[in-house]
Amino acid sequence: MCLFAARLLPHVTEISLVFTLQVRQRSPLMGLSSANSPNALRYPRQTQIMDKPRNPEETHIETLIEGHRRFLRDVFPQKRAQYHLLAEMQAPEWLFITCSDSRIVPDLILQTGPGDLFLSRSIGNVVPVSGNDVDGVTATIEYAVEVLKVKHIILCGHSDCGALKAALNRKSLANLPKASRWLHHVEGAFTHRQPLRPEEGEHAELASIIRGNVVAQLINLRAQPSVARALAHGKLEIHGWYYDILTGSIEQYDEQQRKFLPLLA
Repeated sequence: MCLFAARLLPHVTEISLVFTLQVRQRSPLMGLSSANSPNALRYPRQTQIMDKPRNPEETHIETLIEGHRRFLRDVFPQKRAQYHLLAEMQAPEWLFITCSDSRIVPDLILQTGPGDLFLSRSIGNVVPVSGNDVDGVTATIEYAVEVLKVKHIILCGHSDCGALKAALNRKSLANLPKASRWLHHVEGAFTHRQPLRPEEGEHAELASIIRGNVVAQLINLRAQPSVARALAHGKLEIHGWYYDILTGSIEQYDEQQRKFLPLLA
């Protein structure tokens, strides 16, 4: 069992249950640390936050304000010492590149906390490769590798990805010129599309493209100069994941077998 699987195993049943109960519809576009590490912050009540029914009398912004009030009252006092350590430094071991989709909550899925994951999010979990582009994703990768010295980069796609839906139907991007240009970076997904899975039914084609996009973006990731150098010196490992929202499970791309396999055996 791989390092990530061993760390995630105790939480899989709970996470799968939460997401099976919570996810009831598919939206359009937009809609792991050592126990001895000072970054090892945990939130035993994370899933309870999702389960808490929303007060219909609260406005949208009041919902967030009330959440912050609970954080200051219930969470922060218990973690004050850890936050004191994190106030002036960070030392994450992992760079986690994923989609901007609101249903993807890395700290919940992986049971990590503040200081554990350095995050890069964009629609389609894209890693651009054009040398003329100046973008937040590649700048984040460069900083994570050269300055933070992360040991692992995880590139994680997910089921029902609106970006790949849009790539399949460009008409939906007619009024989204910037999103349309950005999604040119996912065209490699069609070249690397994965075999259809009959058990995925009507969603099989989309899922095959989404998995193909993970493979395509892994290739783009390896092409980043900072990543290529770190890989050549054995200082970095990269991983391609596919997260299924309905079941809460993760698959990992096996470079040798050239297919996605369950992260947890």
